[in-house]
Amino acid sequence: MATPITANRLAAALRAEGVRVVERSGWKTHNRNHKGPWGPVNGVMIHHTVTSGTSNTVGIVERGYEGLPGPLCHGMIAKDGTVHLIGQGRTNHAGRGDGDVLRAVIAERALPAANEADTDGNTHFYGFECENLGDGHDPWPPTQLDAIERAATALCRAHGWSAASVIGHKEWQPGKVDPKGFTMAWLRERVAGRLKSKPSGGSSGGGSQGASGSTYVVKGGETLSGIGKKLGVSWERLAQVNKITAPYVITPGQKLTVPGKAAGGTYTPPPFPNGLAPGRSSPSAKSLQMALKDTGWLDRSVPLADNYGPQTQKAVTGFNRKHNLFTTGRPNDPAIGRRGWDLLHQLAYGN
Repeated sequence: MATPITANRLAAALRAEGVRVVERSGWKTHNRNHKGPWGPVNGVMIHHTVTSGTSNTVGIVERGYEGLPGPLCHGMIAKDGTVHLIGQGRTNHAGRGDGDVLRAVIAERALPAANEADTDGNTHFYGFECENLGDGHDPWPPTQLDAIERAATALCRAHGWSAASVIGHKEWQPGKVDPKGFTMAWLRERVAGRLKSKPSGGSSGGGSQGASGSTYVVKGGETLSGIGKKLGVSWERLAQVNKITAPYVITPGQKLTVPGKAAGGTYTPPPFPNGLAPGRSSPSAKSLQMALKDTGWLDRSVPLADNYGPQTQKAVTGFNRKHNLFTTGRPNDPAIGRRGWDLLHQLAYGN
């Protein structure tokens, strides 16, 4: 239980944790305090938006919609990992949920199943909406997952909470499914690990090799290819993370987000030209599944397995369709070929 932190302290806590922050106009006084109490606060709640497009999503969570006025969160976490600060105070994100869950959060113990809606969550939780369609297919980019982890950690650190104070909307209110695409157990594990060390804000200088969330300032005459070689990441991944498209022009003074190398970056390619295909258990599909998870194509709750099962097939099919990679020449191809394998691991690990 705690008094809510100030707007300035919230922004500072996020930046100290290495989060890229955009402060929307008027966010420090944008709230629903006239409709009910704000605080004491007890935890952080994570949502997905069921929307696409950062500009569109920011507008929705700021204004709200018919029957649910904005602000709909304290911060909106975009696909590129930027946290757009939307409101400060009471926001319309949590609704009514299970009082037993709140008591478990306060006690920092395992959560019971949410089966009642008897407690006002807008009073007790900070809320982060995360840009995602929530259909189980829309990927969660590593940069976005990293920002979710850092944002939740920042508030836990500011209040002296443990990772048990981080919950999903689906754990609070009966019938909710968000966030969909990763598990809250996974997120709490990541937050717990980050809380064991000091805040790791990104560098604003020349960048640091493989440092997730760091930035690199472009110098005159530099190219994405040259910067990628210097930092040990692929230029394609630099372009993807920073939303730079053809003809891939960068300018002196431009700040680039440097993607970190995800866990599991060492991998053994399957034999080609046959590649990996559904139903096979040799070679193992585990390296493929790790890369699919780290690029947001495969739900992190799916257990790693030697067998190339239906969920892996579905993830590969989506990846192939997105990048026009059809190993067999058929649409909805669930097999991964050499080009797909190389591109997937380049996006995931920069190698």
